[in-house]
Amino acid sequence: MRTFLALVQTKDIELGLMTTRTLTIDNLGSLSDADLISSAIDGPEESFEELVRRYQRPIVGYVFRMLGDYDSALDVTQEVFIKVYNSLHRYSSEYKFSTWLYRIAHNATIDHIRRNSANTQSIETESADGTYQLQIESRDPSPELVRERKEWKAEIEAVVKRLPTAYRELIVLRHSHDLSYDEIAEVTELPLGTVKNRLFRAREMMREIFIDRGFTGI
Repeated sequence: MRTFLALVQTKDIELGLMTTRTLTIDNLGSLSDADLISSAIDGPEESFEELVRRYQRPIVGYVFRMLGDYDSALDVTQEVFIKVYNSLHRYSSEYKFSTWLYRIAHNATIDHIRRNSANTQSIETESADGTYQLQIESRDPSPELVRERKEWKAEIEAVVKRLPTAYRELIVLRHSHDLSYDEIAEVTELPLGTVKNRLFRAREMMREIFIDRGFTGI
């Protein structure tokens, strides 16, 4: 896999994300994830490179928001895609590829945190229905609201970073990557009820942090 190894070992920074220079084949973009996986298992490197192209940006974003460091996020993302490539033969089409991919990214990120942190976070489960929805971005803002939205988004990012790792991950998966509760449960291997409970608790923690930062009416 010389081409892919060269791909994952090349880390250019463009807007803080890893970019790749891959071979372009006209029909790759029209293939489903399942078709690309089948093709990649049979041998063509370009099929797997197309999967990398599709998912590297959201995976880098997910890992970065967990770690808060771009270099570490790029290193972990490289590790993720190497693991994915080496495990393609174990992938089951019973599951969405993206969910399976996020599961591998979740494990790699948690492993990185454990390797680089002497402290672990203890988590307690609290009862709640998890139905409150956090509004992170609005659609098509007017020009005069762009600056205000940017400032508000920065405030949200700062608050999310203050959450314990396990809570922060659920907020990121739910509100930044639009995973459903069921998908989050698959990625984290948590019971569905626990996912809902922790998301509820995470939102309450965020509300308390916002109040501490001087925001009211949250």
